[in-house]
Amino acid sequence: MSWNFFLAMAVMGVIVLAISAWAVRRVTAPLGQLARAAERLGKDVGADPLPELGTTEMRQASRAFNQMQERLRRFVENRTRMLAAISHDLRTPLTLLRLRAEGVESAEDRDKMLATIAEMDGMIGATLAYARDEAEAEPQRRNDVAALLASIVDDMADASLPVAMEPSPSVILECRPAALRRALSNLLDNAVKYGMRAHAAVRTTGNEVEIAIDDEGPGIPELELAKVTQPFYRQDESRSRDTGGIGLGLAIAMSTIQAHGGELTLSNLPHGGLRARVVLPL
Repeated sequence: MSWNFFLAMAVMGVIVLAISAWAVRRVTAPLGQLARAAERLGKDVGADPLPELGTTEMRQASRAFNQMQERLRRFVENRTRMLAAISHDLRTPLTLLRLRAEGVESAEDRDKMLATIAEMDGMIGATLAYARDEAEAEPQRRNDVAALLASIVDDMADASLPVAMEPSPSVILECRPAALRRALSNLLDNAVKYGMRAHAAVRTTGNEVEIAIDDEGPGIPELELAKVTQPFYRQDESRSRDTGGIGLGLAIAMSTIQAHGGELTLSNLPHGGLRARVVLPL
């Protein structure tokens, strides 16, 4: 066999490999888009739909994914509107109950009834706020998370609250600043209310940013740690009604942080106190 034959075979092999690599890339590229779209959906149910490209099967998969996303978006919107409507409609009978309670002759019974009505009114107000937070579509933008947390700490310290923060370099994150501010404010507020004082710190590890908020309270029993982030749930010993808590602060924080693709975990510190640990992807 001549060298020309071997050269032709080598050239043909290179061409076949190049065409095969191009074909594989063309077939698998939509799979990567589908994976990224699924990750975006986990953070934002209102994300842009997936382009319907690629092979017939991939176009069908993309179309089915977009339809599923639209159904999920409508479900979340309907649930939020229903929650807000029910909470709003309850205000009218509560007002009537308050007026009737004013006419009760026994001062002791009247005060107890008005206190119960006030508590119900507070729960309804918190539910409306929770529904508004869920419904708001704040655009994401780059923001310095360390500076955001520092501004919250400074505001609370100016109000004579026992809050401190370790110095931290800038940490730029794509986020919804107003929503994230509310979530972190809720965590700091909980630490002050139920743990006497709050100490915050920001650290970066790899492609994640960790925000730790520690308090000096009694902590929470291990079996209760996963429950206190549920809406309207309060742990008796450390989440009493006397502090004014409704039971939505941690639920709002959890919802917001998960919407950013992050995690919120609570753990008891070895020396006493509770740590709220927020991990967000950079």
